[in-house]
Amino acid sequence: MTDKKKISYSQAIGELERIINEIESESINVDVLTEKVKRATHLIKFCKGNLRTTEEAVKKALSEIEEKSAGEGPETADDRDF
Repeated sequence: MTDKKKISYSQAIGELERIINEIESESINVDVLTEKVKRATHLIKFCKGNLRTTEEAVKKALSEIEEKSAGEGPETADDRDF
């Protein structure tokens, strides 16, 4: 898979799992191992960045919800949707 292709987080995790299985099974020669380790490193960086971006988006969304809730004042029984 080339770096120019867009992959999803789950695809990256799946590829990482396959690489790990190949390395653990010792069915990979040393020449290929170097390339697999480089690819795994790239995938790990991609996943970490993706997780960081998601975490920031969730924090922002929660902050916006809290700000909106704080601006509305306390909720009364009449304000709730049942």
